Amino acid sequence: MIRATLAGLLAHRLRLLLTSLAIALGVGFIVGTFVLTDTLQAGLTHSIAASADKVDVAVLPPPGGGEKPALLSAGDLAAVRRAPGVAEAEGLVRGGAALLGKDGKAIGDVATTGVSVIGGRLNRTQVTSGAAPSAADQVVIDEDTARTRGFAIGDTARVLDATGAPHAFRVVGLFDVGVDQQLAYTGAVGFTAETARSMTGEKGFVEIDVAAAGVTPERLGGAVTAALAGRGARVLTGQELAQELAKSNGADINVLTVALLMFGLVAMLVAALVIYNTFTILVAQRTREMALLRCIGATRRQVFGSVLLESAVVGVLSSALGLLAGLGLGTAAFAALRAFGQNFPTTAEVTLTPRTTVLALAVGLVVTVGAALLPARTATRVAPVAALRVQTGEHTFRTGVLRVVFAAVFLLAGAGVTVAGVLAKPGETALYAVMGGGALSFLAVLILGPVIVRPLARFAGWLPAKLAGVPGRLALDNSHRNPGRSATTTVALTIGVTLMTLIAVITATTRATYTARLDEQFPIDYLIAPQFASMSEAGATLPRSLATTLRSRPELTSIVEIRSTDARVTAAGRSGAATGGTPQSGGGRRTAEVGAFSGPYQPVLTAGTTQGFTAGSALVAADLAGRLGTGQGGSITITTPEAGAVRLKVLGVFDPDTVPLPEITVPEQALDAYFGPLADVRLYVNAKDGVAADASRRAVEAAAQPYPTAKVRSAVEVRGQFDEALDLVLLIVGGLLGLAILISLLGIANTLSLSVYERTRESALLRALGLTRPQLRRMLSVEAMILGLIGAIVGVVLGIAYGYAAARTLMDEVLFRVPVGQVALFVVLSAAAGVLAAVLPARRAARTSIVGSLAAD
Repeated sequence: MIRATLAGLLAHRLRLLLTSLAIALGVGFIVGTFVLTDTLQAGLTHSIAASADKVDVAVLPPPGGGEKPALLSAGDLAAVRRAPGVAEAEGLVRGGAALLGKDGKAIGDVATTGVSVIGGRLNRTQVTSGAAPSAADQVVIDEDTARTRGFAIGDTARVLDATGAPHAFRVVGLFDVGVDQQLAYTGAVGFTAETARSMTGEKGFVEIDVAAAGVTPERLGGAVTAALAGRGARVLTGQELAQELAKSNGADINVLTVALLMFGLVAMLVAALVIYNTFTILVAQRTREMALLRCIGATRRQVFGSVLLESAVVGVLSSALGLLAGLGLGTAAFAALRAFGQNFPTTAEVTLTPRTTVLALAVGLVVTVGAALLPARTATRVAPVAALRVQTGEHTFRTGVLRVVFAAVFLLAGAGVTVAGVLAKPGETALYAVMGGGALSFLAVLILGPVIVRPLARFAGWLPAKLAGVPGRLALDNSHRNPGRSATTTVALTIGVTLMTLIAVITATTRATYTARLDEQFPIDYLIAPQFASMSEAGATLPRSLATTLRSRPELTSIVEIRSTDARVTAAGRSGAATGGTPQSGGGRRTAEVGAFSGPYQPVLTAGTTQGFTAGSALVAADLAGRLGTGQGGSITITTPEAGAVRLKVLGVFDPDTVPLPEITVPEQALDAYFGPLADVRLYVNAKDGVAADASRRAVEAAAQPYPTAKVRSAVEVRGQFDEALDLVLLIVGGLLGLAILISLLGIANTLSLSVYERTRESALLRALGLTRPQLRRMLSVEAMILGLIGAIVGVVLGIAYGYAAARTLMDEVLFRVPVGQVALFVVLSAAAGVLAAVLPARRAARTSIVGSLAAD
């Protein structure tokens, strides 16, 4: 039986070619994912190890529970230097130091990070060109910032210190930030140690690096730990530091791995359906062959084993091909990312681990054999007497009670879980519920596939049948002649179209909802906000003189100032209506933003009124009111530096998504009495009617020019940035899902190829009765088009339904939108793809000899 099976594979190898490609593509994607992420991880680990190898012991601050990370003090550094076995110890300084661009404005929404560059043995800064700073007026800039902002060695760079005063430095070198994600995000400027402390205003150190004097790192670590006893600092050896850095920096790579593998698993699911369909057809075509084997003594177990052996051979060979394809795919992806300027370690080299090799072969083998189990079981049911038949007829499909029952159970369960997810509070739990409901509903569609194929084929094929004449009518009949086969052929394409439609619906709905909310909460032409001083601090402000200057500009009107600070708040009780959900018990204590607004602005409240908005009252954001367990008519208490504990009556509640006010808004004069004079934290600016957009923009920019950290954004820019982000997500997801669609097209082509082989005599008879070669090709093309349309129709319906459900789990009060143009494009592309998949099978059928085919048994 083994020899017979292998001989059959060699004799009919073309039958399994497209199936092998489907498996190879799925395996290749998974392998490519691991090759890419393993390469990044290996380069990351090597880079971190090379940097940490320069340090024998590192001292890190105690874990901080506050908003600002804890720091090590000068006293800690002195204690470390006194410890026995210490040859050298240096503290690392890090803090906000805004680099100004050539236009005089601060670069980025967050200030560039100022770091100290240490000379000598403990230097871990990789200067790639030029030299490290050695004088107070010298600075180095990270390579990415220098490239994007036009800085070169020898240029003069202006940097703001902690007080906002500008200082001029000479650029003496460029450096690589390595694997430091914070520096890669903010950009970095490097100073001498003393200058770094002066520019950043930091009084402590983020890390103390220590070099040993003739002792082991472990012994030195013990001495340093003893010297810092009771201070809470963490002492790590260089190797332990490398492990911790690799773990923290590798988190993003792990997320990337999981995200890409999800698409790989979708591709393998589609490939499994293609495999199942292929072996189902092959078993049906080889009924007489298997019956003959039974006649000459083969047992059912041997027939079962022969089909599984075929699938195992195909799985192993396809997985090996996928392994090679994945290696190339991972290498190409890594090269492309590096070419687009991604910050990867220079030591990263393409890595293929034994784990990836074993996993690739295992996944391909398991998926292939698993998908062939049911067809193999069907093969055992072939009776020996079937070998005596002249021709085997097609099986008549019957719906069956069990099919209807199981489909109904899955459909009702899926609908119930989905509805529960939609009605739940938006969040991860609701999204997972909708995903689970979608999976159950898809199983119901899978079970009902053969039942719904007939009506869908008539619907999708009505117009093609009319336009294509006799070949079209024959194609329509062929498309639902074997509904089980047609259903499993189209389900692979259904998955791809469902996911593409779902993503398109979510994107369109999110875009419409966000735009509407932006029009409500951003009903102005320009927003001026300060650059954040650092990633850990968001307390930057704008001088009040900026608002005065804006009001003096004739092109502008309605300048609204927002001032705020943080304060401790306690719910003192509630009455009347509470919003933001069922209020919890009062007495909650937390930090909240307390502020005021100045200018022509009338907030829209969800509960309460602004009448009587005077000292002693407040407007509260709905989500904060819900967390505190209070509401309109209740009371809260805030702790202030000027007036102590102040009890405020909640006069009204507003939606923070549509009203851009501080969480707790009090009258302007009351804010000054509670906290003293505060600077502005943001400004809302409107242009006068009739003023051109470019003229108003110039006026705003001119007013903000003297203030380097004042960042100007227009409503159009905000919408544009959001639209670009959504379009990029759609492009990436569409590209990744394209693999699943490609595999599904291979499935359609494979099914048609096998169908052409199965219907050789039928095609020859049609030719003998007068059907021309072009008409035969047209018949098969229309048949493939109908199959593509069936998959597209089911996918579009599921995608729209679950796109709406998923959008409801992501945000409240969505504006549901269906991108009709994109959805129609998916349908057209599915039909065109079906026609494309039929080109080679139709060509083969048209070339077959009429006499030879009719004479074949």
